Amino acid sequence: MPQAYDHTVTGRIIRQLRRERGMSQEVLSGLAAISRSHLAEIESGKDNANVETLWRIAGGLDIRLSDLLRRVEEEIERRA
Repeated sequence: MPQAYDHTVTGRIIRQLRRERGMSQEVLSGLAAISRSHLAEIESGKDNANVETLWRIAGGLDIRLSDLLRRVEEEIERRA
């Protein structure tokens, strides 16, 4: 049975991918066309991003949305 979605895991994965690429929040938020404060809230787990925002963030990270979601799914399953 699939585990429940946890948006805090999504935020952590985004932060990890951003840091692996040596990007600041300012750079990624610019590439994703969202505010830096919104990105910070997503990364910290204070905000739950919608699909369009996740699409933009994935594009800014130069990955497919499906790859981002796969990483989130794998992390959630590992925690189960």
